[in-house]
Amino acid sequence: MTDQERSGAERCAEAHVHQSAVDQVDRTMPDEEILYDLAEFFKIFGDSTRIKILYVLFEAELCVCDIAQLLGMTQSAISHQLRALKQSKLVKYRREGKTVFYSLADDHVHTILGQGMEHISE
Repeated sequence: MTDQERSGAERCAEAHVHQSAVDQVDRTMPDEEILYDLAEFFKIFGDSTRIKILYVLFEAELCVCDIAQLLGMTQSAISHQLRALKQSKLVKYRREGKTVFYSLADDHVHTILGQGMEHISE
């Protein structure tokens, strides 16, 4: 067994750059700032509480009280996470009298969650 096999490292057996493929990808590579923003966007999905909130909103439009009841958490904790989700443009809200209802921001968020659930269920 080679050192590479023992370490589990994924490396080329011999150094050879496939320049045409590298050039093609390099031409389409987004700016560093855009990739940073994309990484920040996906970080929001890295918290299980936020994922739970997104999932319940995947199912229905709910107020903070409803979400807190479903998740067994305080309204304060839910509000804190909803603030982060709003800033990331993943949820939106509407007022009805004194009650604020939350829902997923758009079909893109619904698709991301649906595809994520499908992926882990395979």
